[in-house]
Amino acid sequence: MGLENLFLGFQIAFTPFNLFIAVLGITLGTVIGVLPGLGGANGVAILLPLTFTMPPTSAIILLTSIYWGALFGGAITSVLFNIPGEPWSVATTFDGYPLARQGQGGQALTAAFTSSFVGALFSIVLITFFAPLLAEIALKFGPPEFFAIQLLTFSSFVGLGGGNPLKSLVSILLGFILATVGLDIVTGQLRLTFGFTDLMKGFDFIVAVIGLFGIGEILLSVEEGLQFRGATTRMNLRVVLDTWKILPRYWRTFVRGSVIGFWMGFKPGGATPASFMSYAFAKRFSRHPERFGKGELEGIVAPETAAHAAGVAAMLPMITLGIPGSPTAAVMLGGLIIWGLQPGPMLFKENPDFVWGLIASMYTGNVIGVLMVLAFVPFFAAILKIPFAILTPLIVVVCAIGSYAVHNSMIDIWYMLVFGVIGYVFKKLDYPLAPLVLALVLGDLAENALRQSLIMSQGSLAIFVTRPIAGVITALAVFFFALPLLTPWWRRLRGVPSPPPVPRET
Repeated sequence: MGLENLFLGFQIAFTPFNLFIAVLGITLGTVIGVLPGLGGANGVAILLPLTFTMPPTSAIILLTSIYWGALFGGAITSVLFNIPGEPWSVATTFDGYPLARQGQGGQALTAAFTSSFVGALFSIVLITFFAPLLAEIALKFGPPEFFAIQLLTFSSFVGLGGGNPLKSLVSILLGFILATVGLDIVTGQLRLTFGFTDLMKGFDFIVAVIGLFGIGEILLSVEEGLQFRGATTRMNLRVVLDTWKILPRYWRTFVRGSVIGFWMGFKPGGATPASFMSYAFAKRFSRHPERFGKGELEGIVAPETAAHAAGVAAMLPMITLGIPGSPTAAVMLGGLIIWGLQPGPMLFKENPDFVWGLIASMYTGNVIGVLMVLAFVPFFAAILKIPFAILTPLIVVVCAIGSYAVHNSMIDIWYMLVFGVIGYVFKKLDYPLAPLVLALVLGDLAENALRQSLIMSQGSLAIFVTRPIAGVITALAVFFFALPLLTPWWRRLRGVPSPPPVPRET
């Protein structure tokens, strides 16, 4: 049955229009991944309004293709310019840029793109087989289980994010506060509007994301006076083929990175810690660990494989449970709701064409993406020769157009600017943005699930521990909340020194 549905999905994905949309999305996404001040999450958010008049399947293919392109594009700046295009590309710079400085940029980019393809393909195959199973299990979920899952999502940021847990908690709470602005959907009362009628409709998460990520990053880049210092690279078919002959010797690294990435992809922001974890494992099990950091090819294979496996795996909880595993998936979740689709297990029953068309487009998008970036790397690298003073106003204009298009309202542009300042302050103070975005998106859903659960139990919180599935998930969420307190105690007990902090996905 699964293969029949997949074939149906390929019939949808292989239509000329959807193939054109995929190529267009990957092209735009790669440019977004290369451009400073942009990235996968805000790139998808900026272009989301363009999909409102498209069929849902074509719309999601465009957005996921932009996402794949941005993932590929992030490696370009990491290798050529030592500028991570995305947080999870930081580990790629450790050996990618030294290789480029040695005149092996073509080999480094080929290894990065091929590793990305392998990691993403591994996750896509697992999604193909496990998504329907997970959806069937999720059909047994009620409001208590859904609230427990959402509680687990936010507790994962606090316990497993790798940054300051208190800052993550503050970011989540601010997102919840912003999500409550407007009309109470249950009682119809106004909340936190302070007499301003424009606040009755609340803050649109698309406007918030564009401001937080796009404008916030631009402000930070302008302050730092961003300059590009690129390394020369040689990219042709011979370099690609010669690199492909070398890569099979790292098959253990491919397998290990794919498994780590898929496992970490379910947790919010999992791509960044997955890339660092995979890099650390590769260095630990390497016969020549002293080569890492000086231009070792395995030091590129490990983080890129894990990061892309995690990036794709983040889509699985979104389409099966309605819980995004990354900021980009959160933006796509909002898109599903705007298109009139309800993310979750019923999506497989009510809209099989959409789900399997999406899964099939992951295969086609991954193949098209790796071929395109291998062919057009010199062109995309040339974009960075454009002066930043020219790029900045263009990016701001695109952000303003995307915000205005949401409701055709000027007030949304002002909201965008306000959220841009918030994003800038958060980055300066090293507060994570991803928890804020997910809290803003999931705030209403979590509140509804909590209220429905309390109505079912006549106000008793015991419903979250007496129901077996909800009880297990709630216990796990509480454990993650307590993990930042338990970890130092456990390390002191064992006499193990604390590791250095891991950069977060913002």
